[in-house]
Amino acid sequence: MERIGEKAYLVLENGRVFQGRRFGAPGELMAEVVFTTGMGGYLETITDPSYWGQIVVQTFPLIGNYGVIPADFESGVVGPRGYIVKAWCQAPSNFRSEGSLDAFFKDRGLCALEGIDTRTLTKIIREKGVMNGMITSDPDKADIGAIRAYKVQGVVREVSTKEPYVMGSSDARLHIALMDYGMKKSIGECLVKRGAKVTVCPCTTTARELSDMGVDGIMLSNGPGDPAENVELIENLKEIYKLGKPMFGICLGHQLLALAHGARTEKLKYGHRGENQPVKDLETGRVYITSQNHGYAVVGGSIPAEKGRELYVNVNDGTCEGVRYTDCNAFTTQFHPEACAGPLDTEWLFDRFFSMIGGSSVCR
Repeated sequence: MERIGEKAYLVLENGRVFQGRRFGAPGELMAEVVFTTGMGGYLETITDPSYWGQIVVQTFPLIGNYGVIPADFESGVVGPRGYIVKAWCQAPSNFRSEGSLDAFFKDRGLCALEGIDTRTLTKIIREKGVMNGMITSDPDKADIGAIRAYKVQGVVREVSTKEPYVMGSSDARLHIALMDYGMKKSIGECLVKRGAKVTVCPCTTTARELSDMGVDGIMLSNGPGDPAENVELIENLKEIYKLGKPMFGICLGHQLLALAHGARTEKLKYGHRGENQPVKDLETGRVYITSQNHGYAVVGGSIPAEKGRELYVNVNDGTCEGVRYTDCNAFTTQFHPEACAGPLDTEWLFDRFFSMIGGSSVCR
């Protein structure tokens, strides 16, 4: 099929220009350019709020072959600001498909480019590190200074629910509060299928409010941006973990709880984004393959020894992938045990969370 999209460009902050063709919505934008290595799960990527403020580059060359399937969405929003692929499939084939990426992006206002040399672009990010970029129809008018100055800021409050809502049965045997920092719905679904009523709470929900709800456990979700900028949320977590309730944090939730315990976070050169990140359990020596999406990491050596210890590390670069706390009933992971479209090597961690609460999971 002939590719007929309007010519457009990606301009990186180092001045490198990539030519491609538009699909999806028109427009120009600046954002942080990141890549993800997943061979599937593009719908989950597109609807993951953790990508807020970013242009996502898919390293897998053909995207869109199974169309648009709303049942697979991870949230009601489109996470990325922009989207770049080598080629998008104009004739998707799947019995669950309800349309094409082009139509979906036009409806949701997402600017996308195809025909970009994604291999070269990914190599640049790996070698030079994550950098900002601009999608534009005229690269000569791109303001390199403005592109370099772009920052992903204040995004957690943007993506968090404004009002609490319930997932699961109201008469479930356990009640879990899910703090929404930009959550993927699969986290809530993993809790619900194990027999819990889940109240999804705004990111600003206080310890007193959680106590008044009478919850049995507290889940901290994933989310976008620099964890250290969320000063008020970190201070809030210092009071929340004092409630003594079992806690399980994922991704940004993992980082925020570490910061609340006095640890530090750092920005990675190009982050971990994809479905093939090897993680080692320091207690057992076992290695799991995990799904991840983060540009920041907890500095393992900064965790106060009297408060907790590293539980998992990344086999590739040795960065912290999980923490077990000793001053409160909590553990956290940088990776996603609920991963859609997989792998599901570590979904059993939800069962560990339920055992901490004092109930056995109904889902095996």
